[in-house]
Amino acid sequence: MTTDAHHENRSVGPGGAAGPVGRDPLPLAGRTVLVTGVSRRVGIGHAIACRAADYGASVVAHHYRPHDAAQPWGAEDVEAVMASIRTHLVGPARLIDIPADLATPGEPARVVEQAAAAAGHLDALVCNQAMSSPDGPLSEMTEAVLDAHWAVDARASILLAQSFAAQEGFASPAPAASGGSRRQPAGGGRGAIVFLTSGQGLGPLPGEIAYTAAKAAIAGVTLTISDELIDAGITVNTVNPGPVDTGYVTQADHEATAAMFPRGRWGEPDDAARLITWLLTDEARWITGQVINSEGGFARWRR
Repeated sequence: MTTDAHHENRSVGPGGAAGPVGRDPLPLAGRTVLVTGVSRRVGIGHAIACRAADYGASVVAHHYRPHDAAQPWGAEDVEAVMASIRTHLVGPARLIDIPADLATPGEPARVVEQAAAAAGHLDALVCNQAMSSPDGPLSEMTEAVLDAHWAVDARASILLAQSFAAQEGFASPAPAASGGSRRQPAGGGRGAIVFLTSGQGLGPLPGEIAYTAAKAAIAGVTLTISDELIDAGITVNTVNPGPVDTGYVTQADHEATAAMFPRGRWGEPDDAARLITWLLTDEARWITGQVINSEGGFARWRR
């Protein structure tokens, strides 16, 4: 008769030692997470910040209110957003907020440097910022619109990751050994980066050429960045959260797309936050270089 570890409800720890299986209720305690694009209580960024706080993390919340002010849904009181996140903090964890236009040259690096200086060290980064409009179809596309989306939706995420990985405390990438294999990092803490993409590889996004191009670039560069940073102990993954109702979906939209969603329900911000925040924990330490589609059964072919 044979058994394996999961049948015995035991796990194998470092060095092969078996131990009881258990879930840490505060898997991010003592860590600091920087989340960008946290400006609305109905947004994915707010949901990620709240769930990270629920998991014990200190949170650095980046926001840029002028973007929302220019959108049909309007801007929210940033202090109210931050007050909401504070209700989720556990024990000594704290909240730091940093306003910045990440499209401005030098601002991604400044945000990371300011966050790290205030918190002591950043352990995780979630690049949730996104530009919503203007955008348009190919026939109406301009250089300025393409450049604007690239700056926010792609360039800023890459530069945020660059500055995050440059912090002291992560292992320096180790040179290849004589046989060509990589040495394991000799120290340094674990870090995690999560980018956000969209479902542009699963179906068309009509009228969103600039957004689609920039988000496709992030999905495309994920594996290359993860390969560069894994020796420093940093995992890098990208999440497509699928269609999420962040306050812009009308009743007509719900009715027109109900058949495309299980039980007619659009995704909610916390649906995305659950996966993204889990990827920051040690439970996900063996996952890197992945683009994960988390769409809750969304079926584009149903109308």
